Amino acid sequence: MDQIIQPGTAPFWVALLVVVGLGLVELVSVVLGLSASGLLDDSIGHHGPDGHEAGLLGGWMSWLNAGGVPILVLAVILLSAFAVFGFAIQGLAAGILRPLPAIMAVPLALVPALPVTRWLSRGIARIIPRDETNVLSQAEFIGLIGTVTIGPLDQGHPGAVRVKDRHDNIHTLRAKAAPGHRIETGAFVVIVDGSDGLFQAIPAPQELGAVDSKEG
Repeated sequence: MDQIIQPGTAPFWVALLVVVGLGLVELVSVVLGLSASGLLDDSIGHHGPDGHEAGLLGGWMSWLNAGGVPILVLAVILLSAFAVFGFAIQGLAAGILRPLPAIMAVPLALVPALPVTRWLSRGIARIIPRDETNVLSQAEFIGLIGTVTIGPLDQGHPGAVRVKDRHDNIHTLRAKAAPGHRIETGAFVVIVDGSDGLFQAIPAPQELGAVDSKEG
């Protein structure tokens, strides 16, 4: 333990603690019926910086493959890689002479962490798509019958609806209830609208729900 806790490693311990914190935030948000990853992606997509600042940030995020995995996942990968390289660099420096000052160790750890983050995020994106609507356009989900798996659905925080497309593939969609509706978990719904990865649903007529339950 003494080989790890040494001068110059504070930034890397902070990075690890942030990773743990992000994991807890996502876990709690899922338990509460929403996704911190999805909310963060929506917030950045709709209210991000403008002008030159947006272009510079957007270029870096694109290079890191932000479009392939959620922003929260990208942050976890980057911080984890940064911490691993930081501890490795400081361990090597301590074995040769003494640990480097943090002001030197941080950029040295960040340089390899960036390409490793890009490589890992691209691999993860192939395994876990960023959202369930990548293969089909959102319009193709309109009119599908599904089941509320995380609810209840109202006009507040999004919940989740499980649907089956025309190819019999299962998708989990982020959804809210259409205005004037509140839909309990387990209820059958019809997807009636959608944009930017968020759908609206209304209660399905009883006969449609009965048909869908038999097919499922």
